[in-house]
Amino acid sequence: MVEPFVYTSQPSRIVFGAGTLAQLADEVTALGGERVLFCCTPGRKSEVEEIAAGFQDRLAGICDIAKLYVPVEIVAEGVEIARAAKADCLVSYGGGTAVGLAKGIALELDIPIVAVITAYSGSETTSMQGMLDGGAKKMFKSPRMLPKTVIYDPDLTAGVPLNVLVPSGVNAMAHAVEAFYAEGANPVSSIIAEEGLRAMATALPRLADDPSNMEARADGLYGAWLCAVPLVTTGVALHHKAAHVVGGGWDLPHADTHTIILPHATAYNRDAAPEAMQRIARALGADDDAPGAIFDLLKRSGAPTALRDLGMPEEGIAKAADLIASAPYFNPRPVERAPVLAMLEDAWHGRRPGAG
Repeated sequence: MVEPFVYTSQPSRIVFGAGTLAQLADEVTALGGERVLFCCTPGRKSEVEEIAAGFQDRLAGICDIAKLYVPVEIVAEGVEIARAAKADCLVSYGGGTAVGLAKGIALELDIPIVAVITAYSGSETTSMQGMLDGGAKKMFKSPRMLPKTVIYDPDLTAGVPLNVLVPSGVNAMAHAVEAFYAEGANPVSSIIAEEGLRAMATALPRLADDPSNMEARADGLYGAWLCAVPLVTTGVALHHKAAHVVGGGWDLPHADTHTIILPHATAYNRDAAPEAMQRIARALGADDDAPGAIFDLLKRSGAPTALRDLGMPEEGIAKAADLIASAPYFNPRPVERAPVLAMLEDAWHGRRPGAG
């Protein structure tokens, strides 16, 4: 018998396919945008300038100040830029960092977002956003932050190198993994999460073998979207808490941090969520041992596997364990300092999680 559950469907319009960037102006028009402000990182500005030129007198400007972990002071600067430009529509271009800036501006000014995605982030599917405030990550949630339209054009990933694209894909997988056992887990989200994991797990090794494989890049984009869809309904668990503490605390690359911690956080919950482990393993094409299958996928795809390689100091492990255990997210297994410390030590060294 199906147990009672709650599933929330987010009202975004999804435009998927090669060449769909050409529809951007029409999508903005459909939202009534007359003063369009583009949001991106400094490194994306030249690409955005080419796209934005087509908006002519509708272009309000380019806000190229997006920064990793979305610091609140950067958001405040973006809000002032948008106000001064009299922007009535935002276009984010890039991955989660650009989307995060647009979300922060939209939260304050209540203007719509069109998200043009170039990596496998997943942030574009939710009405939530973490922002860095005084060194701590704070979560915000509002329907204002949910992009009205998301454009997934696989062609835009062509220039994204594997050392960026692969970790962003595993970061997306983390949303799906925790969807099976987070507080809001439900059968609908689990179906979507499993298909998302399957698509991403087949795309990443093909990309590692041939970075020019556009079919694999498209499959990854499709998988990233599906992996992220359950997030707003299910919530997150230990993995996201650990990644936020470690990444934000030591200013480590966001997607790489999520990538390295994922197999170990999954192993932490192995015995507490056996059905979830079966479904994760099945999606990855493994008979059992979901944490090991995730780790093996990282190795096969050339993803990072050790926090020490990102620059996290070994003496930071104990401090991170304290922070994670002192203010835990919901998790199927109680979050306790000693096993969290062991989890982080494995992640720091890059060890493969044991099978039991």
